[in-house]
Amino acid sequence: MFLRDIWYFAVPGESLVPGAMVHKVLLGDPIVIGREADGTPFALRDICPHRGVPLSSGALFSPQTSGCGTSAIECPYHGWKFRPDGHCAEIPSLVPDQEMDIERIKVRSYPVREVQGNIWIYIADDAHPDAAPTIDPPEVPDFGNKVPNIREAMVFDCHIDHAVIGLMDPAHGPFVHQAWWWRSSKSIHEKAKDFAPNPRGFTMVAHTPSSNSAGYKVLGGKPVTEISFQLPGIRIEHIKIGKHTVCGLTTVTPLDEKRTEITQTFYWTMPFLSFAKPIARQFMRAFLGQDRDMVNLQQKGLKFEPRLMLINDSDIQAKWYHRLKTEWAKSVEDGSDFVNPIEPITLRWRS
Repeated sequence: MFLRDIWYFAVPGESLVPGAMVHKVLLGDPIVIGREADGTPFALRDICPHRGVPLSSGALFSPQTSGCGTSAIECPYHGWKFRPDGHCAEIPSLVPDQEMDIERIKVRSYPVREVQGNIWIYIADDAHPDAAPTIDPPEVPDFGNKVPNIREAMVFDCHIDHAVIGLMDPAHGPFVHQAWWWRSSKSIHEKAKDFAPNPRGFTMVAHTPSSNSAGYKVLGGKPVTEISFQLPGIRIEHIKIGKHTVCGLTTVTPLDEKRTEITQTFYWTMPFLSFAKPIARQFMRAFLGQDRDMVNLQQKGLKFEPRLMLINDSDIQAKWYHRLKTEWAKSVEDGSDFVNPIEPITLRWRS
């Protein structure tokens, strides 16, 4: 159902202060995501192996206060403590002469990295849950270690596949996103875009945005945009306007089989956009809400399990997504190298 051995966006970095923990379900599994006092993030399976209580309901102690010499999460039920690497550090009920190697007790831990203000979690396959990442988390170009300027998130009531395909669908814009500030159904015209493979997906190579995409006009100048998609559900739009850059990072994270979280994150170098953040936030919410409402509406038909059809060329990106998923899952199962099945091509459609 979900891809493994790959990075998923977990939480915004700014939402996790030192000493804090949050509970989140990712890919159907409960995970506690925390930040140590020194700022280091970590993630563990959010179930105490003793009696099943969520560890996120307990307390996170610093090395100075844990009594273990390291940071530790204390389960609220019996006080068992676990280090950020998942190993048990203390069982208060044990008496001194009771021999027990508590180091052998371990909660599953997940590799975590914080990149450009985004906290990513690497979900390894169950066949090798402790495997180290073999790839790096996604990163937007041209922004180094800078953090986002603005961010919005929304939960869609659908499987990740429908959220991702809706994200890359080039033909729905004039219908789903009808608005004075974006486009109308009367603005449809033919488009042709060049595509090329990238390491884990495909890229719509640099081009001038379509004339009926009013949202680009507020940037002024002559913008050139490149849009890339990579597994498991990462879309990066890189826009150049003269000496300035705007980057949009859209992440699609499965919470479970029927709920998917979409997070839109933007970075920019244009000072005037910072003053327009309240307005931009309203547009982002409206845009995400339009997609959410349509995908949620789609579920009314999908519950009858109809056969669905994808056409050329407007649905080729959706076909690519399914092929990429199949190849990635095969590489994880076989332990073989991932082979990208996408080849350079020009696609044409009307939207």
